[in-house]
Amino acid sequence: MELKEVNYWKFRFFFPCFVKNKSKKVKRLILIIILLILALVGWYISTGYFSSGERAGTISKLSERGYIFKTNEGVLNEGGYSGETGTLTPRYWDFSAKEDSVVAKLKIALSSGERVTLVYHEKFVKFPWNGDTKYFIIDVLFLPKKVETVVPAEVIPAPITTPIDTASTI
Repeated sequence: MELKEVNYWKFRFFFPCFVKNKSKKVKRLILIIILLILALVGWYISTGYFSSGERAGTISKLSERGYIFKTNEGVLNEGGYSGETGTLTPRYWDFSAKEDSVVAKLKIALSSGERVTLVYHEKFVKFPWNGDTKYFIIDVLFLPKKVETVVPAEVIPAPITTPIDTASTI
């Protein structure tokens, strides 16, 4: 059975891998392009991020973890108020940190107990060599401390009273 000339060219255009008299160089080139695209997609998934944001609270834990890949993991206590029960209920948020400058800031925040704002990126996928969470801290912002100015109270002078001679009034 013989293919028509027009159908053969359409088939060859849409499915170039199945044509019999194709050179090996073109097949290798197509394979290299596919592998390059897959490598770029893998690189983007491992280094890119899905979302970014900020969370505020106090650092309650910071540790270095891992058997082979050492990562810095921490917990942020966001605090919170439960509307259902009317009580204060702490909310905890787990995060990972890779950069040494960020880890140094986190240690300062942990030792001082100050409220901080953590700026983070959420990754697409969690890889074991990056950390235990998908949330990676990129910066730590220390919240300004409230400075209460002490206003001195006005001193009201005591009324001046003259002593009363009780002997003359009796």
